[in-house]
Amino acid sequence: MAQPLAERMRPKTLDDYIGQKHLVGEGAVLRKMIDAGRISSFILWGPPGVGKTTLAQIVANRLEVPFYTLSAVTSGVKDVRDVIEKARSGRFFSQQSPILFIDEIHRFSKSQQDSLLGAVETGVVTLIGATTENPSFEVIRPLLSRCQLYVLKPLEKDDLLELLDHALERDAVLKEKHVELKETDAILRYSGGDARKLLNILELVVEADDGDPIVVTDEKVVSRLQQNPLAYDKDGEMHYDIISAFIKSIRGSDPDAALYWLARMVEGGEDPAFIARRLVISASEDIGLANPNALLLANAAFDAVMKIGWPEGRIPLAEATVYLATSPKSNSAYEGVNSALELVRRTGNLPVPLHLRNAPTKLMKQLGYGKDYKYAHDYQNHFVRQQFLPEEVKETRLWHAQENPAEAKLHERMVALWGERYKK
Repeated sequence: MAQPLAERMRPKTLDDYIGQKHLVGEGAVLRKMIDAGRISSFILWGPPGVGKTTLAQIVANRLEVPFYTLSAVTSGVKDVRDVIEKARSGRFFSQQSPILFIDEIHRFSKSQQDSLLGAVETGVVTLIGATTENPSFEVIRPLLSRCQLYVLKPLEKDDLLELLDHALERDAVLKEKHVELKETDAILRYSGGDARKLLNILELVVEADDGDPIVVTDEKVVSRLQQNPLAYDKDGEMHYDIISAFIKSIRGSDPDAALYWLARMVEGGEDPAFIARRLVISASEDIGLANPNALLLANAAFDAVMKIGWPEGRIPLAEATVYLATSPKSNSAYEGVNSALELVRRTGNLPVPLHLRNAPTKLMKQLGYGKDYKYAHDYQNHFVRQQFLPEEVKETRLWHAQENPAEAKLHERMVALWGERYKK
């Protein structure tokens, strides 16, 4: 049985690798490491079909080291330990450690990830992980701290067109069929920056046509995909499009649309934890202080889904979805922390004012630590004016109330306590 086109076109060298120039282009960080012949452990984070697995295989081929692969879906802790033992016993004092590639590393349990730590830390293996999910949520901190993180981007239009040209010029099967690309808008649109999906669509259209030459048009692509509808793909571009539509419907206060996109995800088999996590983020980012109960309800929905499972878990998700969509909206906390981060990056590590420092030792007290600090509870209304920001930025405003009843009350309280500072 012939290999799929996407597999036949998998590049073997960096020169044939398309896209991700920020990582593997001339002078880019990963390219330099590979050319130097030594790499450290790293995790590749990006959507499907952008070359994560291919890049790992190219690295192993280039470095000429043993290459072990584990699937996070089918491998247990024992499999991890077996591979590590093989890597340890099979290493003959070579310059570079064997590479252990773990696809979908976000699906590894904590115990599976823990079992990797020692081998990665001591250099028994060089770990390359691939994930479509944010590693900050899915990879344990000790493992994440031992790996570089590289973000892969969806392929751009020029990358996809180059890939199509390569397929038509180099693939023996396509050359025999005399394929002509007359129009590319539809095939590019449906691929969504996913190289594998692009080649799968091309193959699907070509196989359904017995013409000579086979002329690929937008109409043919749309027609063929309608006859073979693409199912909801939890790892595909539709996953990202639908969650985007879901969150934007909540932000736009449209509960009907939000429920529709929720149903699309539920019916398509989306991970309930993924949906619940996005609800918690939306409650903080989009509803925020306009209705602080939104975060409580979203978090409760998350807990409920984890406790009761599927399919009943759809009900608390729906309750949280409607509540968030119908709540007043504010992103003042989101904007505030972003402004604070920008300030910190711009001003660096400014010293903590002496009166705000702890003074657990006599020497610290002699140096003025904690001196003149005013304990708020000793004053009327549990408040007294004093400086809490570093001297260099003491007049900076970071949080600005937005126009909704809940924040209006908060703003009134700040003006009553701080006066002119919060009138600006």
